[in-house]
Amino acid sequence: MRIKLFTLLLLVNIGFTQTLSNVKQSIENGRIVITYDLTGDAQKSYDITINATKDGKTIIPRAIAGPVYVKPGVKHILWWEPLLEGRELQGWTFRLTASERLFNMVFVKGGTFEMGSNDGGDDEKPIHTVILSDFYIGATEVTQAQWEAIMGNNPSHFKGDNLPVEQVSWDDIQWFLKKLNLQTDQTYRLPTEAEWEYAARGGVQSSNVSYQYAGSNTIGDLAWYKDNSGSTTHPVAQKQPNELGLYDMSGNVWEWCNDNYDANYYQNSAKKNPQGPSSVQYRLLRGGSWDFNTQLCRVAARVRDLPYGRSNYIGFRLVRVVSSQ
Repeated sequence: MRIKLFTLLLLVNIGFTQTLSNVKQSIENGRIVITYDLTGDAQKSYDITINATKDGKTIIPRAIAGPVYVKPGVKHILWWEPLLEGRELQGWTFRLTASERLFNMVFVKGGTFEMGSNDGGDDEKPIHTVILSDFYIGATEVTQAQWEAIMGNNPSHFKGDNLPVEQVSWDDIQWFLKKLNLQTDQTYRLPTEAEWEYAARGGVQSSNVSYQYAGSNTIGDLAWYKDNSGSTTHPVAQKQPNELGLYDMSGNVWEWCNDNYDANYYQNSAKKNPQGPSSVQYRLLRGGSWDFNTQLCRVAARVRDLPYGRSNYIGFRLVRVVSSQ
């Protein structure tokens, strides 16, 4: 049985040339069905974002089925089951947006994990329990093509569109993030150190596994490091991913984290969503690189650099914030 909803679905045409049109909605078998057409560049793909509003409160639906990463076409379909989220079925209005996909972001379900290691330096101790909320993280390190699309320049030493961008400082990345967030109307940032390690360990998918590196104990399967890199960076996503489908979390380039660095921070770290120490001189880097040994490519290894430091073995990966419901 099809029941017509008497609420309007707002159409939004944002940026570039894409347009959402012919949007319809109905209720079928306890779920809301949304259909729409998307016009745009046939060579590009687009992320579809849904906001649902009821009684003045806006949420991002989670119990969504159907593709939210699509090519232009007609009669795209999405299904939302609000009852699975403990929400009422009727009375919602929606706002759909289509934005060109520049980054492949992977959803990471929040959870609890043991952070740190007894196999490295003193700054990796003590092992401590951390609880994290949901977030999205880039499947790859930011590439030179992606940096240039936002910044209009390429500071990297090793040149190649699909190579990770390097020679970017923590301070440089803050300008990149400001421009990116303005262009996309999203909230991107650097990962916290805890988010980075949780994702590198595979999130809740690997809660009973403790690999040394991001997805394996065999570093050559998943990382470009000192012994196999040929003294250069390599195109992203050429090695084996970890359990979440994240590439190069070990090796290729070191990745900036958002946190300040303090060698003793683990001794008094916040348990839930730790943000790092409030005020110190250095910023954190994680993951190792093409010019470093296996010990520093471990998922628990921590190093530091000044926020204005640049090198051909330092890059970064993005996190996108999950909006609160």
